[in-house]
Amino acid sequence: MQANDIISSGLLELYATGLSSKEETLQIEQWIKIHPEVAAEIAAIETGLEAYAQAHAAQPGPSVKEKIISKINTDKKIKVIPLNASGKTYNVSPFWKYAAAASIILFVSSALLNVSLYNKVDEAGKNLEQVQQEVASLQESNKVMEGSNEAMKQDMSVVQSKYSEPVSLHGIGVAPDAVAKIFWMKNTGEVYIDPSNLPDVPSDQQLQLWAIVDGKPVDAGMIVTASNGQKFRIQKMKSFGRAEAFAITIEKKGGSPTPTMDKMVVMGKM
Repeated sequence: MQANDIISSGLLELYATGLSSKEETLQIEQWIKIHPEVAAEIAAIETGLEAYAQAHAAQPGPSVKEKIISKINTDKKIKVIPLNASGKTYNVSPFWKYAAAASIILFVSSALLNVSLYNKVDEAGKNLEQVQQEVASLQESNKVMEGSNEAMKQDMSVVQSKYSEPVSLHGIGVAPDAVAKIFWMKNTGEVYIDPSNLPDVPSDQQLQLWAIVDGKPVDAGMIVTASNGQKFRIQKMKSFGRAEAFAITIEKKGGSPTPTMDKMVVMGKM
């Protein structure tokens, strides 16, 4: 058998790691004597394996190292019984016993490090998710606040306008304590109402504003209420010419073509 064939057979790697059979070991030792190339290849394999083990090994604690060295000195070789039917046993050199122990230590250390890193990443992910939720909640609160501020600015622009003429509406009939205020814009004829002090009505009913023009009631629009039953602040109603008075009645949801007089809530003159 030629040296090149021996080198490419894979038997030298088994020999270097102590896993060749007794017959294979005897044969390879014969080849070493006959072929210098085979001896050089085995030396190169052992050097490479030793360098790999040292590069990837973790430094064991002093007590672990002492126990391993003590065991190596007292037991130069150990028998490894394979799980197969051949009955073959393999010898493991002292160096590879130490390398195997170092590899186990490296594996355990690596596993512990991976667990630690996983826990840190998992905790960081949870913290990030919580921060994102808090940021989203804060952004939503800011939007609500911005909307409230914008609505307040619009309300103030109506109230403080030099063209605004306020008209107070006082409670009568079914709601004697109710109060509302109309803002009639003298330059445009636009009508706004502040319904914040009007009473709540059932979900199938709605408050309707009326303007008294030339002695006749004219529909001025439905007063919008929020889903929680609270009236919005200042609302824009229908526009028309100069009115003599304003009144609000309780009507069926969607409004009525004529006011229900016995359900009048407030009324006030210009």
